[in-house]
Amino acid sequence: MLVLWVLAVASLGALATYVLVGVAVRRGRALGLVDSPRPGEVQLRAVPRTGGYAILLGLWLAVGLAYFGRPGGLEGGEGDDWKLLGVVLGSLAIVPLALLDDRRRLGPLPQLLGQVAIAAIPVLCGLRIGSIASPFGPAIALPPWLDVPLTMLWIVGMINAINLIDTMDGLAAGIATLAAFVLFTRSLWFGQYTIAVLPLALAGCTLGYLPHNFHPARIFMGTSGAVLLGYWLATMSVIGGAKVGTAFVVLGIPILDTAWVIVRRLLARRSPFQGGDDEHLPHRIHALGLTQVQTVLVLYITCALFGALSLTLHSPAEGPTMAKVYLLLGMVAVMALVLSTVTLLSLRRKRKVGTGR
Repeated sequence: MLVLWVLAVASLGALATYVLVGVAVRRGRALGLVDSPRPGEVQLRAVPRTGGYAILLGLWLAVGLAYFGRPGGLEGGEGDDWKLLGVVLGSLAIVPLALLDDRRRLGPLPQLLGQVAIAAIPVLCGLRIGSIASPFGPAIALPPWLDVPLTMLWIVGMINAINLIDTMDGLAAGIATLAAFVLFTRSLWFGQYTIAVLPLALAGCTLGYLPHNFHPARIFMGTSGAVLLGYWLATMSVIGGAKVGTAFVVLGIPILDTAWVIVRRLLARRSPFQGGDDEHLPHRIHALGLTQVQTVLVLYITCALFGALSLTLHSPAEGPTMAKVYLLLGMVAVMALVLSTVTLLSLRRKRKVGTGR
């Protein structure tokens, strides 16, 4: 019964999203909600940016089945229902922000304020990081004055990491799918069945969306989808505890790429929120001569390897092992080396092309 329930949730998310994306394509074109090519992007034609609404609807259906269709005797942890309610209400709040951005293309500050408001909803319903696990002893409890802003920072940071990596067909959705499967597996190993099914619901939805979004994409997820993916992964890594480090590892590419781009833009005395400069890792790899599909597959494989490593070094909920700490540090070092090397090589190639050599 448990296996059927899990499969039903994932299948409903996938099938519902797949069908709803077809509707979203037609409505996006009819309403003029399309993404036109901009400087610094690899996009070549206008594409509807309404795919995220289909993912939202598919996810709400899948989560409804996950909650109301629970097998008898299967109960969540203390306070988990309230936290889940907060997470779902927060996802509802994504809709007005996305509609405004789709219509008016909001600037960085209004978007950030909207993201903070969205993150505040599950936090007000009790969703908190609570403590930081340590390999040297008991977990370090966080006081409320630190716990609340740290949880909100994690959610807003993840939203922006996924939003900013959404630069190529199928990239953000594919990376989110991999991360969701890793969080599902980790929760399953902890015996948190009512939690594990929630990231799996997202994975089902993104798998239903990807056939429409892989290159050449007939639809983009837009603000609604990019915000939802980052928000859902962030909250799912917190709601069951002990998975923030896992999420950081498997999503190391978008997280560290975002940090790298912000630093590069600040050093160039530009706004860290001003795009159009091909600074992101996918653009840099693409500039080395790889096609869009090749670039996306390289990043898929890298994220999958990070995710597999984080699961291989599975540690108890009480705290991470030193091996996992070394993995985190090693991943940061490797990504810093990759980002700097790819940036240097792409800049050299750009100069050679510019001089005709």
